[in-house]
Amino acid sequence: QVQLVESGGGLVQAGGSLRLSCAASGSIFSINAMGWYRQAPGNKRELVATITSGGSTNYADSVKGRFTISRDNAKNTVYLQMNGLKPEDTAVYCCNADYLVVTYWGQGTQVTVSS
Repeated sequence: QVQLVESGGGLVQAGGSLRLSCAASGSIFSINAMGWYRQAPGNKRELVATITSGGSTNYADSVKGRFTISRDNAKNTVYLQMNGLKPEDTAVYCCNADYLVVTYWGQGTQVTVSS
């Protein structure tokens, strides 16, 4: 079983920055891919960024050049640095983690960008 806890969300003005963190805990040895997804009201959940245990990254086109995903394998923690935030980035951001054959999800953290 893996528990994921996100932190770092909040309210920020357009053009500002936030850094999200997601810490995994439980009886785990190592986690494979980790990622961030987001869901705005009335929209489907969408991929933001993913990172493998080896550090390979993948980003949604809408955040390329503005967001950076990273991870600390020793701490089983994944980060999302968000710069140049736009009102359309407003959403609940959730992290996930692939461990063995199961994908685990966190509860999410709200990010609100005001114009």
